[in-house]
Amino acid sequence: MKIIFSHDIKEIDKKTIEEENIKSITLLDRAAAKIADAIIRHYKGGKIFIFAGAGNNGADAIAAGILLHKQGFNINIIHFVINELSEECQEVRNRLTGYPGISYTEVNKVFTKPEITANDLIIDGLFGSGINKPLSGGFAAVANFINSTGATVFSIDIPSGLMCEDNTYNVMQNVVKADWTFTIQNPKLVFFFSEFNKYIGNYETLDINLSHNAIEECESNISTVEFEDIKRIFRKRNRFTHKGDYGKALIIAGSYGMSGAAILAAKGCLKSGAGLVKVHVPSACVNIMQTTVPEAITCIDFHEHIFTSLFDDNDSTVTALGPGLGTDELTVEGVKQVIRTASSPLVIDADAINILASNRDIFKYIPKNSILTPHIKEFDRLTGSSQDPYVRLQKASELASAFNVYIVLKSAWTFIVSPGGIFHINTTGNPGMATGGSGDVLTGVITALLAQGYSSQEAALIGTYIHGLAGDLAAADLSQTGMTAMDIANYLPSAWKKLESGEL
Repeated sequence: MKIIFSHDIKEIDKKTIEEENIKSITLLDRAAAKIADAIIRHYKGGKIFIFAGAGNNGADAIAAGILLHKQGFNINIIHFVINELSEECQEVRNRLTGYPGISYTEVNKVFTKPEITANDLIIDGLFGSGINKPLSGGFAAVANFINSTGATVFSIDIPSGLMCEDNTYNVMQNVVKADWTFTIQNPKLVFFFSEFNKYIGNYETLDINLSHNAIEECESNISTVEFEDIKRIFRKRNRFTHKGDYGKALIIAGSYGMSGAAILAAKGCLKSGAGLVKVHVPSACVNIMQTTVPEAITCIDFHEHIFTSLFDDNDSTVTALGPGLGTDELTVEGVKQVIRTASSPLVIDADAINILASNRDIFKYIPKNSILTPHIKEFDRLTGSSQDPYVRLQKASELASAFNVYIVLKSAWTFIVSPGGIFHINTTGNPGMATGGSGDVLTGVITALLAQGYSSQEAALIGTYIHGLAGDLAAADLSQTGMTAMDIANYLPSAWKKLESGEL
């Protein structure tokens, strides 16, 4: 699904109105019906207070309130008309004369706080996606009042005060905190940033049948990754093949006390179709590797406890390095050696990324189309902390472009950033995957896909999707609380089975 930027939303509305030869108020009523339906489905009780602004977000809220009133709900509208009303908002307000049972309060200058309890419901329709500056003055006070009531809050399209993309200069204390956000047609980019979850709450996308052509023509470099997208690039196995057709993967991982990282990466790789998997570990890790992952070939480092160097390995299709390596001085030199001498794309994760952050001079040696898989803190070590996640995304794009690499930026919603400035948002996964070793499994999955001949972009997209799907299957059977990284690895075959069958 394409992510639409805030500056394109009005144009899509306009094209929809032109294509269908309808009035703008007709489109607004279509949205209001969907909003009212969503509110009814999530309503838990209490009086309903609608805080409406002067624009079309306020019009949506009032129109939905009328529909709720018809369903027997106790509706109280507080309409802020400090600014000039939009044409649609004026028309919807005029309808209220036919519904004397709705309590309507117009605020021109002074806002008198209504009595709202924690048992009530607030519909936030103050400001929508068009806002481009922080709330201040009276509206900031209203947002703070809403947040102080303890009532359940449903926001229409986007919480008032929150900007759709970049909130670097926003005043976050003046943003409405919603329990549910009912967004129109397509989710906003900001919904995928974990930093703003406390404002958005849960969100639901309401399809109001905006012009498909207009959305397709809209230029956007960000989209979500869905099952159908992965099906299109997944290749089923040919009957007449052998292990050599599925590549040879080398994973450099583990140190004394961190054998688990190497084991998880190896299992992720083996359970994702690599023809042959080698794991380079310190000698202290050999016995546990051969016991727990007998399918993998164990390559032994000269050092007992850490990775120091890679002896000749000319037959591997792809090399991954980083999980559980540590950052000993000898390991740093070994990682540098691997990067400097690599002739094909690498998968770089965990401590290898931390080593890169402290040794930026070796960035220039990273082979083109390599894949870096940092979580947010690791990425910030590479580029410096970011005041806003939107800024972090721009940094990721600049880094990917400068060194012609792919970046898998891991978070609650993982972003896959390409050298060409294209962003994909993975849609699988759950909070149960926030557990040690989960990223090691992902490294193994992506490495296996590269070994099988998938492009770097394909490997990153399929790998993150399948890794998340395996986590979802594990959580469904075992619970989010009780699942581990090994469970994710063990559910990879079930995830691949769904992709092979073509049915989710």
